[in-house]
Amino acid sequence: MTVSELATHVRAQAVTAVNTHPLVASAKQYADAVLLPTALETDRHGVTPERIVEFSDLHLLNHLAPAEFDGAHVDRHSDRLLHEVLAGACLNTWLVWAQHAPVVGRLADAHAAGTELPPIAHQILRGRLLTGAAISDVRRYPDHFIAATREPAGWTFSGTISWVSGWGLNTVLMVAAVESSTRTVVTALVPINERVQSSDLELSAVAGSRTERVTLSEVFVPEAHVISRVPLSKYRTTDFSTASDARPHHFGLADRVLGELEQAHPTSRDLADLWRPRIAQLRTDAYALSDAAKSTGNERHRIDERLAAKVAMGEALVTLTHALVIARAGRGIVRDNTAQLYARTALFVLVQGQTAEVRDAQLSHLAQIRKKQ
Repeated sequence: MTVSELATHVRAQAVTAVNTHPLVASAKQYADAVLLPTALETDRHGVTPERIVEFSDLHLLNHLAPAEFDGAHVDRHSDRLLHEVLAGACLNTWLVWAQHAPVVGRLADAHAAGTELPPIAHQILRGRLLTGAAISDVRRYPDHFIAATREPAGWTFSGTISWVSGWGLNTVLMVAAVESSTRTVVTALVPINERVQSSDLELSAVAGSRTERVTLSEVFVPEAHVISRVPLSKYRTTDFSTASDARPHHFGLADRVLGELEQAHPTSRDLADLWRPRIAQLRTDAYALSDAAKSTGNERHRIDERLAAKVAMGEALVTLTHALVIARAGRGIVRDNTAQLYARTALFVLVQGQTAEVRDAQLSHLAQIRKKQ
């Protein structure tokens, strides 16, 4: 099947999902009525505990859980649309939720495979707890990582997690640590206690996401809390695939900026009209390529095309957010204007989930632009 054929299939599936799934519709209504009007305030003051309660009430904290846990068990296309909707309304809130949501999906998969999960995992699957994700430091092994040491009844985790979003709102972390002697990645649920301490990162973008650096000081992890143990090489291959794709939040943010460009100035309206087909094509291609890789089981399937789509999407976001700043003139860089918020957010998107391969692709693209001038 060609990329074009795959793209048509993906588009049809996505349209069906947005028209038929009630969770997507309720999330869209909530995003427009609550998240979007308070996005600037959230960026300044942070995601609130009340917002997490609202997400729980909307079943957004367990949308990937099966029905037996009162979850929505949404499909891949509906999940993408939820990410687009929430990211487009408030990327700070989306980031907190996006750290939690895949944990639920991973626990749901483990449960379906017959893994006996601890009680705390059942609470997560029921949407009663917010989790934080602490898995990206595996990318930096052996220079920086969370160390896993075998103990008679479990493991000890030690080290500093580069960033955890939703700090102060989450009560448990999913941590990926490396046992160096066997080069094994041990992923486990780690409740936050006195041995888990944070320090401020003072981010200039997504500052409202409550993202902090977190240190684990010889935290004991019982074997029952371990979700998986996989070879480091296998873990990195899967992680590389995920990080190499343009993702739904990119397209949600782009759609929001395009909408505001259409309202900002007559010239910027023309610009938005020119860019909409390009963003739509990138979205279509990115989803089709990602699905193709998943269906083949080859994480590097058409990897150059996938990286190119991600690089192009990052460049588009920077261009569009800069255009909105220009269209708003001096108002665009005032703190109560969304133009500066989106411009800073676009810079965050450039480095979020960045692997060495993604960084090389980004920099190579910029070098090629200069060579063509």
